[in-house]
Amino acid sequence: MTTQPRGARQRPHTAAVGASKGVAEGVVSVLRPGPHRPDGRRPVAWLNVYAPPDWRVVPTAHSWCRCGRDERAAGRKRVAALVAGHTAHRDTCPLRNPQEGRAAA
Repeated sequence: MTTQPRGARQRPHTAAVGASKGVAEGVVSVLRPGPHRPDGRRPVAWLNVYAPPDWRVVPTAHSWCRCGRDERAAGRKRVAALVAGHTAHRDTCPLRNPQEGRAAA
């Protein structure tokens, strides 16, 4: 019996080949595109809707924008209203429609 401490066993190095571990195990992984697009556009607002195929599960939605808008909804009618509000926000968002330099109406 030795009294000297021993290092932990090291696993042999294996090269990473093929898809990532999440893909290999069937886990859904979503990668957002980078913030810069080739044509110069940048995402400003996002809408995430979860509407499961099972009618017994309540659908939910989340709408947020870089201008500070951040809203959530649950239930079919409220989710539909949130989607409509998110679409209407495009015309009123200060980041998409800057008011500087415009003549007052």
